[in-house]
Amino acid sequence: MFDVRLPSSRCYSPAVITAATTGEAVASHYDELDPYYRSLWGSHVHHGLWETGRESPEEAVLALSHRVAARAAIGTGQRVCDVGCGYGGTSRLLAEEYGARVTGITVSRLQYEGAIAPGGDNPAFVLQDWMANDFPDESFDAVIAIESTEHLPDVARGIREMARVLVPGGRLVICAWMVGPDPARWETRHLLEPICREGCLVGMGNEADYRQRLAAAGLTLESAEDMSRQVRRTWPICIRRTIRGFFSDPGLRRYLLQDHGRNRVFAITLMRIWLAYLTGAMRYVIFTAVK
Repeated sequence: MFDVRLPSSRCYSPAVITAATTGEAVASHYDELDPYYRSLWGSHVHHGLWETGRESPEEAVLALSHRVAARAAIGTGQRVCDVGCGYGGTSRLLAEEYGARVTGITVSRLQYEGAIAPGGDNPAFVLQDWMANDFPDESFDAVIAIESTEHLPDVARGIREMARVLVPGGRLVICAWMVGPDPARWETRHLLEPICREGCLVGMGNEADYRQRLAAAGLTLESAEDMSRQVRRTWPICIRRTIRGFFSDPGLRRYLLQDHGRNRVFAITLMRIWLAYLTGAMRYVIFTAVK
């Protein structure tokens, strides 16, 4: 098992943390947990967004994708890159409902295979590490990264790559998990650091970090929306699905009971994430920037 070992200092402090993960490690994480992720999220491996509070989980997941599409101003014929596309749910939505020409990129072989299964050439999917992508300069009208920048071993360089492939006037939308303004010591030790370690995250920056990275990449920040309250309901739903699946799905139960630490530990991580949102130790922000 790959074990992401973070230094004893706070996992979210970019001034002291060194890269603790790689594209290979992230691929291993998602490939290993593939049955679990599929059972929890299906084709959309990201939070739901409860705008009214009355949405079903399925509606909330789509609402987040639509919010990203609106912020990126995606329309017919636009070239869009979905960085960390997962199983391709959002990529397909942008192609089918917005008429965009979408390229999704993932490091996970099993996610890639799941994404290409429906067939067709739009969206197009690429099995590649974003840090080693070979897309030409100014090749996309919009780039989106939904909960994927946290996995990049060098977030600043990853954002510079997003800026590089954008045309002038192109838009970047990043949905990012991040640390709250003033977490307590116990929150750092028992919530944030284990979440980073168990989730194969290089660390969680704060809003100031992302603002700085976007500016350094030559991008102009248009908005930074704190959506923590609107997305946190995702995690009790995931916990209930895990419990229900454990008792009703023999395959998932065998998977979770395998002699494999990460399978079991990540189920516990769901509780950590929910608690981190409830205490304010963790936040969820949607950044929109323009080149």
